[in-house]
Amino acid sequence: MASSRSYLEYILDNLSGLDDISHRAMMGEYIIYYRGKIAAYICDDRLLVILRTN
Repeated sequence: MASSRSYLEYILDNLSGLDDISHRAMMGEYIIYYRGKIAAYICDDRLLVILRTN
């Protein structure tokens, strides 16, 4: 099941306080970038956050 555009807009609205947020559609899902690096995925209308330790 692909993610809905309305869910993407909801997530982007909640992240609007951060600078340099972008996204890209990939096969019905979305990748969220923060400062040019992958920060999260939206898959099946769920937000999956990538945690980095460095």
